[in-house]
Amino acid sequence: MTREFSHTYYLAAGECDAQRRMPVTLLVGRLIEIASLHANSWGVGYRDLITDDCGWVLSRLTVEMQSTPEVDRDYTITTWVETYNRHYSQRCFEVTDTATGTTLGYARSIWMVLDIKHRTAVDVTRLESLRDKACDRPCPIAPQSRLSPIATPTRTSTYTVRYTDCDFYRHMNTVRYVELLMNQFDLSFHDNHTLSRLELTFVRETQYNTSLTVLIDDSEASDVKLQLDDSQGTTHLRARMMFGNV
Repeated sequence: MTREFSHTYYLAAGECDAQRRMPVTLLVGRLIEIASLHANSWGVGYRDLITDDCGWVLSRLTVEMQSTPEVDRDYTITTWVETYNRHYSQRCFEVTDTATGTTLGYARSIWMVLDIKHRTAVDVTRLESLRDKACDRPCPIAPQSRLSPIATPTRTSTYTVRYTDCDFYRHMNTVRYVELLMNQFDLSFHDNHTLSRLELTFVRETQYNTSLTVLIDDSEASDVKLQLDDSQGTTHLRARMMFGNV
């Protein structure tokens, strides 16, 4: 069983965003997919854990890209587990241009095992197949920063979680969170800025029909903080989005 796992994808024009780039929503979906493929190859994927009513859930995600895959070209994502303990597993990713081998970016993630019936965390060290699978390959991007609560947002918006936002765990899908965050900026902003780093911290599950307030602190346009709170003021997600000029 290899400690690293790679998969190659093709970026079609129909998958690109309005700026003709690979959207971060697609990239996040691919990262989750390859993490699942690697876990399956070790016998600790969904098909194995669901027999005990358990499954992996994403707790934190950091993506840092120098550039994105080009349209009509292949790109490869490689993943490995950096470390794990009883509480979580830390998984890293590298995104490369397949033809040239050029590194386009990296990602870091933290995963927990969830007891689906009781919605509680499960001891990750119970998974015998993970023993001795940690890889000593370094991931060069900085770990996620500590995301503080937003006390005074510069602006807010509202959103109600819909049917298509929910996944098979019946909570809001990671890609839908990212889509909601990206939609807090208009087309003109995206025309003139590119997302260089994304940090997500999941605080609480978000269920169907939850009314969310999006708190935004964009007092510094290149380093925006966001937070999703429900109608009781409980935080569900904290995020940081760092932008560069096109």
